[in-house]
Amino acid sequence: RMELDEAFESKEEVAQGVKRHLAQEMQTFGYEIVQTLVTDLVPDQRVKQSMNEINANRRLKEAAQFRADAEKITVVKAAEADAESKYLSGLGIAKQRKAIMEGLQSSVSEFQTHVDGTEATDVLTLLMLTQYFDMLLSVGSRDKTITVFTPYSQ
Repeated sequence: RMELDEAFESKEEVAQGVKRHLAQEMQTFGYEIVQTLVTDLVPDQRVKQSMNEINANRRLKEAAQFRADAEKITVVKAAEADAESKYLSGLGIAKQRKAIMEGLQSSVSEFQTHVDGTEATDVLTLLMLTQYFDMLLSVGSRDKTITVFTPYSQ
């Protein structure tokens, strides 16, 4: 005995089994079976319908698995791209800050060289005041911006 799926896959084995069985039975009547040929297996309509449903469900399950795998790959690749973007952004910010520090160092040294009696703190105070005015200009030039300044003193 074999399952229906196996029977469809091995028609030759079915034909050989039929030949053996018929040869034994028909020998008592004086007949010799030379060859048996199985051209098609036709199961009951309910069995066909059941097999079709099984195959359809198997394919739906595989399709769902492929969709899930594709979605997983998409999510993983997006996360990797986001991580790489943040890493590169961090490198850019670090280089920017380094360039600012080198520029400040150069400005302080040059200012002290050209203006006698100035200290590094004087130059940094002047730079902070300049940056404060730049910030005010940036905040004030945007549409629909509401800014509240509160006085602060130590």
